[in-house]
Amino acid sequence: MITLFIAEDQRMLLGALGSLLDMEEDMKVIGHAMTGDEALSSILKLEPDVCLMDIEMPGKTGLEVAEELAMRGSNSKIIILTTFARPGYFERAVKTGVHGYLLKDSEIDELAEAIRKCVKGKRIFSPELTFNVIREENPLTAKEQEILRYAALGKTTKEITSELYLSSGTVRNYISEILQKLDAKNRTEAASIAKQKGWI
Repeated sequence: MITLFIAEDQRMLLGALGSLLDMEEDMKVIGHAMTGDEALSSILKLEPDVCLMDIEMPGKTGLEVAEELAMRGSNSKIIILTTFARPGYFERAVKTGVHGYLLKDSEIDELAEAIRKCVKGKRIFSPELTFNVIREENPLTAKEQEILRYAALGKTTKEITSELYLSSGTVRNYISEILQKLDAKNRTEAASIAKQKGWI
């Protein structure tokens, strides 16, 4: 029997997914959560075979939960279920080592089959998502992403320098490079573009 955990912040979808998957003869939903923090603690406690994880949830995002589970050596396989075909999210999920990344509009039979394949060690990704990644790669370096994440939180150049132990000239150079790469007028616009594409 394949044990499943579902993390999804839309109550109706959570209920529907749980009911439909419970109808599969070889699957059993053993828990669910509507926030990232709740999902993380429950998954560590229950150790399901497969976790179906939404990305955008209150508290930790599905990707942050997946990253933390990987760091803690969890054996649960993660399948990201999302409505967002954003290339940055997909790249980050692949780097985290998730076993699947599917769009929420997939058929339930497809999802059940993907779960079975993941349990056997295969990785399943929606073709639309892989196409988007090929089409649009993240132009920002890891350091630029880190600086832009701070800028997105409204941190000043001075605050970023003290957080990252860099000189203000270095931070300004990074920001200027970011604006150029994203063709943005200012750091707020740059953060908005990068968030929209899932790059930060």
